[in-house]
Amino acid sequence: MTEQDVVDLLTAQHEQITTLLRRLRAGHDAKQEVFTELVRLLAVHESAEEEVVHPVARRARFGADDVVRPRLEEENEAKRALSELYDLGVEHPDFDAKLAGFADAVAAHAAHEEAEEFTMLRNQYSSHQLERMAGSVRAAEAVAPTRPHPHAGESALANLVAGPPLALFDRVRDAVRDWRHKQDL
Repeated sequence: MTEQDVVDLLTAQHEQITTLLRRLRAGHDAKQEVFTELVRLLAVHESAEEEVVHPVARRARFGADDVVRPRLEEENEAKRALSELYDLGVEHPDFDAKLAGFADAVAAHAAHEEAEEFTMLRNQYSSHQLERMAGSVRAAEAVAPTRPHPHAGESALANLVAGPPLALFDRVRDAVRDWRHKQDL
């Protein structure tokens, strides 16, 4: 049995993100819970990509930066948009319209990553290397912030320096939120 490689892992996460966005756009009855799950998944996913995947992809071949740089720009814009949606809240009258634009941008970003960057990774690295990268991504996600922090930066270094304290702060906020939710039941 082979281990899941980084491309399979990230593609599966893209599918999870698409499913959550679809549920939100369909007016799922647990809208806040679905949105909270989406925010957490996107935050840890993008942080791990910026910390692990994009730096490796940039070294894959000459000219790879031309593939990676636009993805980083898209991710930074997505962080800003997700942060704005988070601040608005799911009950805000503009939330659904802004979510629709955000969902379209996320779908386009995932399609570019899968067609360009992930294809390049598969062509340049062995299955063993891609499996090891999946382990690195999982480790990065385990300590990543659970909310978007668009002002923290988009580089691997920014994620390594700012990520752990932001993740700690986010996880404390998550625990307090969950405790309050249980008290309201």
